[in-house]
Amino acid sequence: MGARRMAIRTTRTQVTFAAPFRLKEIAEQLPPGTYDIDTDEEVHEGNDRSVYVRVATVIHVRGHHRSRMVTIDPAGLDAAIQSDGI
Repeated sequence: MGARRMAIRTTRTQVTFAAPFRLKEIAEQLPPGTYDIDTDEEVHEGNDRSVYVRVATVIHVRGHHRSRMVTIDPAGLDAAIQSDGI
């Protein structure tokens, strides 16, 4: 019997920061603005229901001449959101 592939779903949300902020995965301070956040979740089929388990959280960082995607810790993102504007 072959290995089953897990289905992945990606949810995109946006978060807006009013003040500059930092995330441990990114060396530089990020400017205020709106950022796209992608959350990848793997579906685990059960007998009664399906459960989604987060496998990655990615922030899209756009600069003057480049754009990049950085995998981040969702707890660090939540902390940055909570401290925004204090």
